[in-house]
Amino acid sequence: MPLEPLSADNDEPTRRDVLLIAAGGCAIVGGAAALWPLLDQMNPDASTLSLATTEVDISHVEPGQALTVMWRGKPIFIRHRTDQEIAKAKDTPLDDLIDPLARNANLPENAPASDDNRAAKDREPWLVMVGVCTHLGCIPKGQAVGDYKGEYGGWFCPCHGSQYDTAGRVRIGPAPENLAIPPYSFLSDEKIKIG
Repeated sequence: MPLEPLSADNDEPTRRDVLLIAAGGCAIVGGAAALWPLLDQMNPDASTLSLATTEVDISHVEPGQALTVMWRGKPIFIRHRTDQEIAKAKDTPLDDLIDPLARNANLPENAPASDDNRAAKDREPWLVMVGVCTHLGCIPKGQAVGDYKGEYGGWFCPCHGSQYDTAGRVRIGPAPENLAIPPYSFLSDEKIKIG
């Protein structure tokens, strides 16, 4: 059987064209089906998503008292500071600080570590921080009555001796950064939403 020359006018798909398109489509669908579980496992699980925010009742916390709650598997320190603690934190020159940045998720990254940038806006007696030492991840002491709070009256990390002042700023020790301030807001005078 003689072969007929191909014509440029012939726009009909050949059997080979149909098979190539079908094979390419199957490869794309198969590749997507194989990649989906790999990509989907990177999403947070339901228990993590349920902890994205937490509401805390602070109505029973008196000045000078502290409260610890868990958020995303980390302790959150909430302290109702006294007037003396606030004054002491405000009197600290920024040049005396190891870390000059506020580390406040509610402010720009380069915000200075003044007491105003560490405490709650318009509610300066309240201080909300992630209670994990920035050196090696230990939990500082200073929340419970009778805890040693270090030379600056804030928190003391028993692992390597870092000391934080009443605004959660590192003052002595190997910790490189101030205690982090998580994203939070006041829902009312008696309730805080963290996250």
